[in-house]
Amino acid sequence: MPLLEKTIFSISELNNLVRFSLEEQFSKIWIEGEVSNLVTPASGHSYFSLKDSQAQLRCAFFSSYSRSLSFKLENGMHVIAYGKISLYEARGDYQFIVETMEEAGDGKLQRAFELLKQKLSKAGLFNPDRKRPLPTLPKQIGIITSPSGAAIQDVLKLLKERFPLMPVIIYPSLVQGSAASENMIKMLKIANERQECDILILTRGGGSLEDLWAFNDEALAYAIFESHIPVVSAVGHEIDFTIADFVADVRAPTPSAAATFITPHQKDTLAQLSQISSRLIRDINHFLQQKKERLLSLRSRLPHPLHQLREHMQKVDNIERRFLFYIQHRFLLLKQQLASTIQALEVINPLATLKRGYAIAMTKNKKIITSANTVKIGSKIEIKLSEGGLQCEVLKN
Repeated sequence: MPLLEKTIFSISELNNLVRFSLEEQFSKIWIEGEVSNLVTPASGHSYFSLKDSQAQLRCAFFSSYSRSLSFKLENGMHVIAYGKISLYEARGDYQFIVETMEEAGDGKLQRAFELLKQKLSKAGLFNPDRKRPLPTLPKQIGIITSPSGAAIQDVLKLLKERFPLMPVIIYPSLVQGSAASENMIKMLKIANERQECDILILTRGGGSLEDLWAFNDEALAYAIFESHIPVVSAVGHEIDFTIADFVADVRAPTPSAAATFITPHQKDTLAQLSQISSRLIRDINHFLQQKKERLLSLRSRLPHPLHQLREHMQKVDNIERRFLFYIQHRFLLLKQQLASTIQALEVINPLATLKRGYAIAMTKNKKIITSANTVKIGSKIEIKLSEGGLQCEVLKN
């Protein structure tokens, strides 16, 4: 039997055909896997394998593409890579040429979480100085959560055990999914508008980072920051941290812990009230005893009103006697002074001089004549005597 005509390829030709076929068939695709065997030589190119649980694929990430990468590539990182399937002809190695790459799953979310955390921290949303203290005994508690979730049952059960008289308002909200953040923001605004509560609990049960992602929303962070009512964040388990935890006034590690933080136990409250009541009764009794002793002391020093009246009457009598004595004494002095004055006036009284035989010559105008030269001959003058007077005419001077 004659041999069929053969087509013989060189290795180079075959590898070249395979490369073109792969690049044409698997151009511009996304693949997902875990980074391993990462090597980055001085050229800046990165060579590694992407693997899943059953297989692996060699990859090349050239520096012209890798320079735009927003994170550092490391072994063990879960990524989504975009590029094309090719063949390294020189060695016949099947490989994936990466053009761009993203973190996948929790790794991507964790990086987004860290970036937002840094941004909000710089903006001052985590500043401890702005965090408000919680009321010692809330008048009414508001809880923003899913009404059908396990978290609300845990919180209500513990609140009932610790302080059954504490009123609670539930603001129903989604706590997972794309609409959850917007829903919680709406409930925060409603609670602040109504002002029914003096403390709010933002809570849900545990879950993966993706499950809790609604609590890492930037708009929700600002809604918590701008709330006029203190907010307690109680999201997930103790090891779970969300942006809401950092912005809230208090972070509780679990929903149950939030209920413990915000309410005293009724037994402790009753014991405290009993102590306060005992101290108050003791202080009141002590105060009343002091006032009673003071009153008795004042009463013992206070004289009887009749005694005081008698003393005042005696004082009035004494004042009256001293006043009469003063008046009499003063009257006597004035009488003596008057007699002395009269006597002095008698000495200089012109009438007294006339009684001793003297006379007073006066003009018609009653002007006393002291010199003869002041009177003209023929003038009419009057001579005043001790008894009566004379009308005379001057004949000679």
